[in-house]
Amino acid sequence: MPDDTMPATLPPRDADVLVQIERSLLDRMLADSTLYRNGPEFRALLDFVVKLRNFAPFNAMLLQIQRPGLRHAASARDWRERFGRYPKEDARPLLILWPFGPVALVYDAEDTEGHPLPGYGAPIFEAVGPITPEIMLPFETILARKNITVHWYDGSPDDAGYIESEPRVSVDDATRRYRLGINVRHHPAVQFATLAHELGHLFLGHLKADPLLRIQERPRLHEHQCEIEAESVAYLVCHRNGVMPRSERYLAHFVEGKQDVRSLDLYAIMRAAGQIETLLGLTIPTRFDRN
Repeated sequence: MPDDTMPATLPPRDADVLVQIERSLLDRMLADSTLYRNGPEFRALLDFVVKLRNFAPFNAMLLQIQRPGLRHAASARDWRERFGRYPKEDARPLLILWPFGPVALVYDAEDTEGHPLPGYGAPIFEAVGPITPEIMLPFETILARKNITVHWYDGSPDDAGYIESEPRVSVDDATRRYRLGINVRHHPAVQFATLAHELGHLFLGHLKADPLLRIQERPRLHEHQCEIEAESVAYLVCHRNGVMPRSERYLAHFVEGKQDVRSLDLYAIMRAAGQIETLLGLTIPTRFDRN
């Protein structure tokens, strides 16, 4: 069954239309709400998206906007098959975007009944455990298929990594290729965080547009804003997969104050995190009944 992220085989034209629909919907919902205007609210959003691993980051954000304070949500099928619970007769469903839908219905835990839920705060959906070299190894092959070459280098302890565009093979070659550096001296969990951060830069459009990877053109950003966006993506990807990244400390100064975060592109951050999880095969399927 497909998960709730955009499938890699979606035609480019359809993918562009979906991006326009998603961004238009998010802009409208944010304009109508007073959410995510300062650092603490932004941090709370990131933590909510981390908790709802069974949904793509963008859809998790849509659920939070529709129902702030939501504990957990799932499709009727997942509530039934995974937890022995069913939507109440008068339950009001919540909407997420679905590539084949265009929308799908899910339900808040409070709007279901049946078997008892796990204790509050307990993770309903299991996450990937600690990162090991064996987990990291396949990523190199996956990325190579997308013209991203992983360069393992021997660097200093405080040298995390990098990503850069490689020169084109010829003038007529329109394919963009990338070189992603990861420090071999670091623990695999740190290497995973580096991978998430550098791929964040790529899928956020900080290295320009790439139609093959469905990366759209974005205005040139200040270096500080680029780092905040990339660390936000790394925070989501890492925490949703059981890794505590350094972004925990890096983001603390930014999000714990009263800074206005409306300059951040929430859509780009959520979409990039979802693209990375899909690319690396880290998504948890949300299952729906076939009509």
